[in-house]
Amino acid sequence: MRKKLLILLALGCVLTLKAQDTITTPAKADNDTIGPWTKKGNASLLFNQSTFDNWVAGGENNISGNLGFNYDFNYKKGVWAWDNKVIASYGIVKTRTSSFAKKTDDRLELNSLLGRQISERWYYSAFANFKTQFTKGYNYTNDENGTERRDEYTSFLSPGYLLAGVGMLYKRDDNLKINLSPVTSKFTFVDKNFTLPDEAYFGVKEGEAMRYELGFNASMYYKLDVIANVTFENILNLYSNYLEDPQNVDIDYQLNIVMKINRYLTTNLMFQTIYDDNAFRGFQVRQVFGVAANYGF
Repeated sequence: MRKKLLILLALGCVLTLKAQDTITTPAKADNDTIGPWTKKGNASLLFNQSTFDNWVAGGENNISGNLGFNYDFNYKKGVWAWDNKVIASYGIVKTRTSSFAKKTDDRLELNSLLGRQISERWYYSAFANFKTQFTKGYNYTNDENGTERRDEYTSFLSPGYLLAGVGMLYKRDDNLKINLSPVTSKFTFVDKNFTLPDEAYFGVKEGEAMRYELGFNASMYYKLDVIANVTFENILNLYSNYLEDPQNVDIDYQLNIVMKINRYLTTNLMFQTIYDDNAFRGFQVRQVFGVAANYGF
C-alpha cells in the first residue's frame, strides 16, 4: 500500500511539473532598493455551524472552527540562501450529544533550510524541522453506563519531532525546492509518564523520554498557480532509519489548495496523510474543507 501511495505521489509531482511548459526567470532586482529578506504569510479562520429542530431526515447540532497560520521568511544574498517556514493550525468541533469539545486539527511545524550555492540551482544544505501539537489529545471511550469518558494520550512536546541533517539542495526558486539529506538525525520526544508497560509509545521505550534515529531524509516543496486564483501547495517528506527497519519509510504529505473568492474570502482544502509505524501501523489521514476568512501579510 505504501509503495502504491509513493508511486501516486511521484506521478502527481511529475504531472504537476509538466503543467508548466516554460520556466520564467524574474528580472534582477536593484540591490539598493530591495533587501535580502522576503516575507509573506496568511492567517485564516474557517467556521461551520449546523442546527436541526424537528428535522425528520435527522441531524446533530454542531459548531466547529479552524484557525490556520502559514508564514515564510526567506533570505537570499550572494551564494547564501536561508528559507524558513512556520505552519500552525488548531481546530475544534462540539456536537450536541458529545460531552467534550474535540480537536479537528492541532499542529505546529517549524522549518529552516540553509543553503550555500555551488551552481545555478544546486546548493550544499543544512536543514532542521520541528513538529509538535499545542494542546492535550485524548482517547474517547464509553463506560458500561454509556457515559463518554476520555483518557489523555498526547500533549505539547509529547510527541515532539526534531529532524536535522546535511546534504544537497536543488532550488529553482521559492516555489520549487528538493532537499536530499543522507545524514539526518531524528529525535522523538515524549512525556515518559505516558509510556506503557511492554509497549513502545511513538517508538520510545517504557520509562524513557527520547528516541534517536539516524537515516536518510528527502523533502520537496512545490507551489504553483494551476489557474487564475487557484493555488496548490505540496509538501512531501520521506525518512528512512538506517538503524532499524530502513525499509519502513516514514511518509508525510501535505496538500493545501486555496481557491480565492476575493481579497478576504477563499475556499480552502487541506489534506495530509502520514505513515509512521512507530506512531500507528497504517496511514493517518486528515482533511479539512470549507470557506475561510483570510488575511494576507
